[in-house]
Amino acid sequence: QVQLEESGGGLVQAGGSLKLSCAASGRTSVRNAMGWFRQAPGKDREFVTSISGSGLTTYYTDSVKGRFTISRDNAKNTVYLQMNNLKPEDTAVYYCAADRGPLKLSLLTVRYWGQGTQVTVSS
Repeated sequence: QVQLEESGGGLVQAGGSLKLSCAASGRTSVRNAMGWFRQAPGKDREFVTSISGSGLTTYYTDSVKGRFTISRDNAKNTVYLQMNNLKPEDTAVYYCAADRGPLKLSLLTVRYWGQGTQVTVSS
């Protein structure tokens, strides 16, 4: 089993920044793709970003491109999400996830989920 623990959420004004962290423990594999989904009240969980096991390939949903940056430190089994120029529409619970494969995180192939961390952006 693998446990994913998020941290770094909170309340920020529009235009501000937050950095989320996701630490993996247990039977971890640095070869798996990891990333973030988010879920706003009344909406479906949506893909935000993912990073390959090697850290060389990243993917972003269009609404966060140029504002969010995902990175990982495999020596620390930790994935980071730097969020800049936050907007009220970014308000959601952000979930860290680990995929079954090494390349790209997908809702259909997520193997492990974190418990989620709330991000609230005020206007």
